[in-house]
Amino acid sequence: MSKMTITVMTGLLFSSVALADGHGHGHHKHHGHHHDHVQVERVVQYVPAPAPAPRYNRYDQRSTQGLLGGALGSAVGYEMSKGDPLGAGLGAAAGAWVGNGMAR
Repeated sequence: MSKMTITVMTGLLFSSVALADGHGHGHHKHHGHHHDHVQVERVVQYVPAPAPAPRYNRYDQRSTQGLLGGALGSAVGYEMSKGDPLGAGLGAAAGAWVGNGMAR
């Protein structure tokens, strides 16, 4: 026999046997007694959701004139910039500013 075969056989002969049965005891013979299994009780604690942030009664500065001015400004800015989205956004901002200014 080769040295490798003798080494493997000797290692198998003197090594311990471990089972992957989930018990973690490391021996393979059962001697007629049963191990008690411990069940872990899981407790779920529900925590109430945090309260929403308070809303203060303050004057709402938005107006329908600002909304209409923003829509018209967006259309005008889109046409003047020949389809550039930046021009449409600047036009909407300018139109909303003018519309809100007219509402005051």
